[in-house]
Amino acid sequence: MLTRLSGGHVVDPANGRDEVADLFVKDGLVVDPPANAQAADETIDCTGLVVMAGAIDIHSHIAGGHVNTARLLLPEWHRAFQARPGETALSKVGWTTEETGLLYAEMGFTTVVEPAMAPSSALHAHLELADTPIIDKATLVVLGNDDMLMSMIREGESESAIADYVAWTVSASRALGVKCINAGGSAAFKENVRRFDFDDVVPDYGVSSRQIVKTLQTAVTSLGIPHPLHVHCNNLGVPGASSDSIEATIRAAEGAPLHLAHIQFYGYGTEGKRRFSSRGQKLAELVNATPEITVDIGQVMFGQTVTISSDELRQFAGRGQASPRKSIIFDHEANGGGVVPMNYKQKSYFNALQWAIGLELFLLIEDPSRVFFTTDHPNGAPFTTYPDIFALLMDRSVRAKWLDALPKSVVKMTSLPQIEREYTLNEIATMTRASPARLLGTTDRGHLGAGAVADVAVYRPGDDKATMFGKAAYVLKDGELVVKDGQVVKRKFGRALTLRPEPDKAMKTRLDRYFDDKYGLSARWFEVPHGALGREDPFKVVPCRA
Repeated sequence: MLTRLSGGHVVDPANGRDEVADLFVKDGLVVDPPANAQAADETIDCTGLVVMAGAIDIHSHIAGGHVNTARLLLPEWHRAFQARPGETALSKVGWTTEETGLLYAEMGFTTVVEPAMAPSSALHAHLELADTPIIDKATLVVLGNDDMLMSMIREGESESAIADYVAWTVSASRALGVKCINAGGSAAFKENVRRFDFDDVVPDYGVSSRQIVKTLQTAVTSLGIPHPLHVHCNNLGVPGASSDSIEATIRAAEGAPLHLAHIQFYGYGTEGKRRFSSRGQKLAELVNATPEITVDIGQVMFGQTVTISSDELRQFAGRGQASPRKSIIFDHEANGGGVVPMNYKQKSYFNALQWAIGLELFLLIEDPSRVFFTTDHPNGAPFTTYPDIFALLMDRSVRAKWLDALPKSVVKMTSLPQIEREYTLNEIATMTRASPARLLGTTDRGHLGAGAVADVAVYRPGDDKATMFGKAAYVLKDGELVVKDGQVVKRKFGRALTLRPEPDKAMKTRLDRYFDDKYGLSARWFEVPHGALGREDPFKVVPCRA
């Protein structure tokens, strides 16, 4: 069926389009205009509306063990769905996979990346993602605190052997990339280390955080994995030490691509009587001067949320700030992790400055193709706050109103009141569509050129950008209308985007022995089989670069 979206303002920076034009969709793909536009089987009138590709979120914790632990810790937050016979109470509450997919789709998001999948829990994560409707999903598999990798580095094994191990892990877990979380920090935490810097050494292994990051960066690059190594730096949230750690990591890139996650949590200085200040401007300048670096922000917004992380060292340190006063810290092979609820308060000097630092970074990093739109859901804020963040970026007067409500001591410590920049629609589309697709290597999305998947988001423009981006007028997923007037009108299920790099057969044999020795199981028990999700075509393979 040929569908025509007629007369909309098409904003498609990947193809240099910012114009009023028709868009045509057929068999799940964007197609070139036919000779006779009237031949369309269906027409959606987009006159006066803004037409973009479906949005992509590269860093949102929506599945896996930590997410479910948060659900168990905080049952009082759950919002009941309609009860269905035979289901458990937990499956009928808010923060479910169903709610996640529906709410993302209503805002025009069609692809979301879960950025912290433990290799040992990959099957569980994929099963949960497969239950999340409408959106396509992807995962980043976590390495950098695991015994196998650190032992290989300690023993001086070859780059090719380590690349084979990384290739097996990515392929077996059906991930789209690799993430490193406080490299070596969780392993050091097991030996009672409570602060771990970039050049500190993991006890027993004799390898530093720097060595781990550089080794993984080399492996990811050599395998042709499109997404650069995704790094959660050391000392998250520690004033002074956090900014020192991210600066050291940026300088360690040395011309090779590296992606740094939720950098707002690393923009903290120690100036002022409270020993907490903004280093947002300095960090933005460093990012601007280092073109091989890409970043996402991890914007803080005010209100109740919960922090979930595989950085067990920092979660353990932050458990005293839990609000409400309960938390879970767990230790297991490799990373472990923690769940700590957090209530960010507008009248708190510290929380308000965190909010301002995130916006400083958004607005002072000059190239929208290198800075990505995230709250590190749910750590900085739930993804449902995205519409308000769009408004803050696009309208200086909205920022001024929010600033007026902050403590005056915060306003004195931030450059935000002096920043005049307002994001354009083209820059928003770059940051949330074109550039995420390029960063992930998913060339079939993030744009509206012929051959792209027909993931399309249509918005009603207006002065109130939060309203505009909060409820899409129309959303098409693979060419099918799934949202109309901000409400889901059709449920369908997307696919998981994966890589399948092929490791050397000798590595497979070696890992069989390793897993049998460590767990009494063969390596295949840690692989995600194609038929495990119970759907005919659950995965879409993204090619590695040559």
